[in-house]
Amino acid sequence: MLSRLLKEHHAKQNERKELQERRRREAIAAATCLTEALVDHLNVGVAQAYVNQRKLDHEVKTLQVQASQFSKQTAQWISMVEGFNQALKEIGDVENWARSIEMDMRTIATALEYVHKGQLTSASS
Repeated sequence: MLSRLLKEHHAKQNERKELQERRRREAIAAATCLTEALVDHLNVGVAQAYVNQRKLDHEVKTLQVQASQFSKQTAQWISMVEGFNQALKEIGDVENWARSIEMDMRTIATALEYVHKGQLTSASS
């Protein structure tokens, strides 16, 4: 009888050990699944942040190229406007020169008319 009780006791202990081992394996498996799920969830966020960062880097490079092109184009426009302003100044200078010549020519024409009329008046007398 004692031997039978001892056997039963050992059998129950073995059952408990097996049950405890099975529960430990299940707990480890559940913890592994939970950890993987958490890591996957975090990785999705990290991956999205990485994709967003790459897009931002690409946009920054594109913006830098466009800003450089705009700067060059603006410099060309400024150069053209300065050339246009210089041409306008030259036209103004030519216009002033033409007015000066015109006034000189009128003075000469008036003087010639005066001389011519003076000669006509002297010849008729």
